[in-house]
Amino acid sequence: MKLIFIPVSDRPECAIALHHGFNLGQQIQADVAGCHIRPHSDSTVSLPDEAPASVMSLDSYDLAWEAALKEKNTDLDSVNAKTLFSKLAAQFDYQISKKPQDVPSANWSEKVGSPQRLFAIMGPVSDLIILSRPAKQGRSLAKNFMLNAVLNAATPVLVLPQSNMGSLGKNICIAWNQSNEAAKAVKAALPLLQQADKVTIVTCGAEDKPGPKAKHLQAYLKHWKVTADHVKSQGSNDSEAIIKGYEQTDSDLLVMGGYSRSRLRQQVFGGVTEYMLNNASIPVFVLHN
Repeated sequence: MKLIFIPVSDRPECAIALHHGFNLGQQIQADVAGCHIRPHSDSTVSLPDEAPASVMSLDSYDLAWEAALKEKNTDLDSVNAKTLFSKLAAQFDYQISKKPQDVPSANWSEKVGSPQRLFAIMGPVSDLIILSRPAKQGRSLAKNFMLNAVLNAATPVLVLPQSNMGSLGKNICIAWNQSNEAAKAVKAALPLLQQADKVTIVTCGAEDKPGPKAKHLQAYLKHWKVTADHVKSQGSNDSEAIIKGYEQTDSDLLVMGGYSRSRLRQQVFGGVTEYMLNNASIPVFVLHN
């Protein structure tokens, strides 16, 4: 994991994402790329900022996002975003450079477009994207920004709470359900798992699916010098059981696969992923397949 990508705007939650991004970058010796995104100047679409998801597609939200940004002072926001990025880079002794250096460095850029276009371009050439979870009662467009990152980036996304946290990635919980999606997320998170002080695999219910059981994952992780405990958690549903296991093990990061439903539906994710992205107040490392 050599390149962490963080979308930056002049907002408090971006400061939190940058703080943990640079801190994580120090731990795993990774470069940090900050990017401020601006709308196309020729966008003429005007859609309601709080339109319900049931009547708007992701593409429509994308256009609405551009229209909403045009109403802001984007020049000032761009300057403030760069100032925020530079401040956090200096705080963690990151030198800003246009090219990779012998030591981890920071890179700043500005892109014109929309979240869908940005993540489709920058996601595949990054190792990790970090952003903050939208407020539960926040703007629909902010939620769409997060969904575009998860759906279109083709790379892991670390979704953080908007509030300040203590440690991140020192005590990692893996939500394991024997699926290929979960296995790919674990492999993507290996650089973080290797740095963790403790790793716990949490399962819910019987392990009666065709895929590898928790003991098989434990054996695999040992090849990477990662020792993992196994906790069987229970709850009224899988989401509750995972959260219970997460809390009981004092974890500070959840690793999970992203399980999608039909892309033709507005509810694009299954129940567990939907809950963890939108409602859980914990850091979630998710990889959508």
